[in-house]
Amino acid sequence: MTQLLTGKEPAQAIKDEVAERINALNKRVGLATVLVGDDPASEVYVRMKHKAAATVGMYTYDHHIPGDTPQDEVEDLVRGLNADPAVDGILVQLPLPDGLDPDAVIDLIEPGKDADGLHPHSLGLVVLERSGGAVPATPQGIMRMLDYYDIETEGKLAVIIGRSRLVGRPMGLLLNHKSANATVVFAHSRTRDLPAITRQADILIVAAGRPGLVTADGVKPGAVVVDVGINRVDEKLVGDVDFESISEVASAITPVPGGVGPMTIASLLLNTVVLAESRIAAGT
Repeated sequence: MTQLLTGKEPAQAIKDEVAERINALNKRVGLATVLVGDDPASEVYVRMKHKAAATVGMYTYDHHIPGDTPQDEVEDLVRGLNADPAVDGILVQLPLPDGLDPDAVIDLIEPGKDADGLHPHSLGLVVLERSGGAVPATPQGIMRMLDYYDIETEGKLAVIIGRSRLVGRPMGLLLNHKSANATVVFAHSRTRDLPAITRQADILIVAAGRPGLVTADGVKPGAVVVDVGINRVDEKLVGDVDFESISEVASAITPVPGGVGPMTIASLLLNTVVLAESRIAAGT
């Protein structure tokens, strides 16, 4: 029987840990969010993050600015948050509206306040397998989920569809770390004969943003399938894999919604308290 890897229970375990660590700090821990424009999905995501933060005793600061805000004003906002001692973590909700340079904005975030783990410095620490920075939230959440459900990674072949710095690339790094010891293969939209590649995977992680990209004929019997995609099709939220057909062959699969999403939010909160602890230890 296929195991359903829901995010509710492991995400709650992370949030319980975060709440304990906040209580131990005996100080306010603050997360600032920056939302540019009125994208409905982004608005929902930001509200969910604020709600989750409140449940663990974390303070939040909501900066929602118009979609036509110039690049320099968005950057000035980030600089102000960098300088604000009440802010321990900064999250810039992506995607930004057309005409804005997301890399320039993300790169301005002080690494010690990079709650989403997307700054080049944070990613560099992941590459080097060093602690001390935030780990990209979604990949970190997936690793926590695999651990929670006792899914072995050592010696396994992990195929990742997607190569963004949000999910694909850091996901591969974490799986390849000495603590996980998986063998990693990256695939993407231009991979030739994609099903032939994915059929080899013991662990298949799909983060391509294309609904129904992977079907049962592209999945090895007994594989673990992690669906990171969130797509709206006919007013329904669906992932990047054909859940119904793959459920017949996979040993475990994440649902959409309710799978990876809660883990991403919980990991964002974990990053923020880790950054707060680091700031206290450094006396800043």
